[in-house]
Amino acid sequence: MRLAVIGAGYLGITHAACMASLGFEVLCVDIDQHKIDELSAGQLPIYEPGLTELLAEGLATGRLRFSTSYADAAAFGDVHFICTGTPTGPGGNRADLTQVWGAIDALAPLLSRPCLIAGKSTVPVGTARALAAKVASHCAVAELAWNPEFLREGSAVADTLAPDRIVAGVTSPWAEDMLRRVYADSLAAGVPFFVTDLETAELAKVAANAFLATKISFINAMAEICESAGGEVRELAQILGADSRIGSASLRPGLGFGGGCLPKDIRAFIATAQDLGAEHAIGFLREVDAINLRRRARVVDIALELAGGDIAGVRVCILGAAFKPGSDDVRDSPALDVASILHGMGARVTVYDPAALANARRVQPQLGYASTVPQAARDASIVALLTEWPEFARMDPDDLSEVVTEPNIIDARGALDPARWREAGWTYRALGMRAGRPAPHPETGFEGTGRDGTGREMTPQH
Repeated sequence: MRLAVIGAGYLGITHAACMASLGFEVLCVDIDQHKIDELSAGQLPIYEPGLTELLAEGLATGRLRFSTSYADAAAFGDVHFICTGTPTGPGGNRADLTQVWGAIDALAPLLSRPCLIAGKSTVPVGTARALAAKVASHCAVAELAWNPEFLREGSAVADTLAPDRIVAGVTSPWAEDMLRRVYADSLAAGVPFFVTDLETAELAKVAANAFLATKISFINAMAEICESAGGEVRELAQILGADSRIGSASLRPGLGFGGGCLPKDIRAFIATAQDLGAEHAIGFLREVDAINLRRRARVVDIALELAGGDIAGVRVCILGAAFKPGSDDVRDSPALDVASILHGMGARVTVYDPAALANARRVQPQLGYASTVPQAARDASIVALLTEWPEFARMDPDDLSEVVTEPNIIDARGALDPARWREAGWTYRALGMRAGRPAPHPETGFEGTGRDGTGREMTPQH
């Protein structure tokens, strides 16, 4: 079985390289000649841990090739994966399906033998059924299925090679069998395989993102309450996470979500619900989005407090530009958004990120940038940790004290040990924690040293 991947973006490159590593012959097609040339030379246009090695391996073995020719793809593939982008359309929140339809329009007329087109892009429900009709009008022996992706940037290789579930939206047993053959290794390893209709498969991705966004915004809403009430949100998150019905995953309070998926997908989901006349059913997602954006404003408020009410002329060190660690993606990045707002208020902002500086400079050229943490923090009055890269969590507060003008730090991701930084003389502020509150214990997350992870009093052991 040979696989064609249409679209050499983040999803397409990852899927193509991973499938080649599993032993398939893979041809990846994109209309961008420059991108194809770079990939053919082993150069990645994105940062994703582990992907460079898989790209090199695929090219070396000959199992992975790149082309700009849809004719090559039509002749090559037994299964064609549609991995094109679906960005937010102009003038609203609806998904722009130009690339998806363009791929089908270019590929379908060239098909002349039995093959499966498997969509992986995130699309509004109903899109797959319309695409299937288009494919059938060109080639009666080609079928369309929907096989949504569930990748997390920073762990996309592992999510592809060892997924936690596979969804197959199909219209025939033959299409199901083709996808089972593609994912035979994962199925042998016990990965759940859900066979459903096209519409449910389309909804699977957007519903998962909507639920994840809701969970993140819920704990951030609790952070707002904690700040008002004098509570500590990280303790609250531990207590909630201990409930087996809730779980601790994604109950980490902080600056909120960003990137190229969650924000655009929940807004597109709201727009789709409007089109279906069911907006009332997911109206709560508007507040989920609003809570998420309020976290950014709260970081700006804390910076203003630390600056004495006037941020103009104040040097601010921003640690993080990517929307999450393990990625160079700055789309809808909360970190860059905060940096831009502070710059607009007159602050002298310098940004450092281990992987995303080039992309950040491209979209926010007005900001200052540095190549190391000490350079970014030089003479700063405020340091704001906005993306939780591991190297930031390992920072030594005493070392950083030597380069800043004033030891003020905003830990917007809860990545640091508050006690350690306060003991080093820093003013430590975090979302969901009342200013000046005693620091949580670095191991248990609770105040002081007299409680275990359940909150019970502990007897000192000698």
